[in-house]
Amino acid sequence: MPDSSSRPHDFRTRRQITDSRVLAAMSHPLRRRLLDALALDGAATASALADATGQAVGNVSHHLKVLAAADLIEEAPELARDRRERWWREVSESYQWSSEDFQDDPASEAIAQAALSLNLDRQFDHVRRWYAAPDDERTAWGKGPFSVSWWLKLTPDELGELSRELVELFERWDERKDRDDGNVREPVFVFANGAPGRP
Repeated sequence: MPDSSSRPHDFRTRRQITDSRVLAAMSHPLRRRLLDALALDGAATASALADATGQAVGNVSHHLKVLAAADLIEEAPELARDRRERWWREVSESYQWSSEDFQDDPASEAIAQAALSLNLDRQFDHVRRWYAAPDDERTAWGKGPFSVSWWLKLTPDELGELSRELVELFERWDERKDRDDGNVREPVFVFANGAPGRP
């Protein structure tokens, strides 16, 4: 694992996960929410993360320690106002993994399959919550929220190229979150999946 102590605090990276223990650590639903909160809002204390997720501080502290042991987050001691206060930040800007990296070992493959299932649940839960939101909240966003699906005919290489293009597109839009142009930007969850299938 990379040495996080020498990593600049504003270093933006996409980390490739190939260790099934790290994948298991980050796939737990609450730990994934904590990673998402740190990615979206920046460094935070266990107390602030507990407020954001509606969890007990002790429970959040436990899961933060698991994430730190997997080198997914690190302490940010320069943000603490005293020795009792502990701040946490993410180590990488984003994470990616491939099921192919876990096929050599049955236990690792089972973890990857579980992680895939949990990730799909998480993605669709975000969308379901939006459509269950109060009418006034949804009206405020006008025609912005969208859902799109498409049947394409592609080779495996072309599907890989489409994936890379979508990631580049999302990265370009992600850069807007740091703009200081007076516009208010709210969190928006966007995801895409492409998988071979039949109607």
